[in-house]
Amino acid sequence: MVWNPSQRLARVIAAQPWAMHGAGFVLPAERLLRRITGGRRGVLDLAGLPSIEITVVGRKSGLPRTTSLLCVPDGDGFYLVGSNWGKPEHPAWSANLRAAGTASACFNGSSAFPVSVAQVHDPERKRVWDQVVEFWPGYEMEYKLAAGREFRIFRLDRIA
Repeated sequence: MVWNPSQRLARVIAAQPWAMHGAGFVLPAERLLRRITGGRRGVLDLAGLPSIEITVVGRKSGLPRTTSLLCVPDGDGFYLVGSNWGKPEHPAWSANLRAAGTASACFNGSSAFPVSVAQVHDPERKRVWDQVVEFWPGYEMEYKLAAGREFRIFRLDRIA
């Protein structure tokens, strides 16, 4: 990944507890920007951060659900963390991913590609948690805000 100077600013802002109140602005802005750019750009892209747009079938509705998320690239795959902005409940997208074995993804505005989905569990969970926190230190603050809720972590891998 190419270093973008705005990443440093994004990391500083994301480490501030008040930033978690930004969900009410960031999430609608993300949807609007994705709509305007045909899905090629979002708020995370403006901050120089790796974003992934996942589409997974809703476990209750059976309808496709699309969500843009910060991701942690790892080799040919990606990690997603269900931090939900430090809220005490798990994000809806994480429940849908738990119920699905596959999804569709667009990484940093790429064309959609199929991915396999696996939730990360012990014994590798600690190693992966350390890796994602090193990449995005804001996850530690979000963990504290979520009163110790264990975030769901998922590994997505491209399906050939």
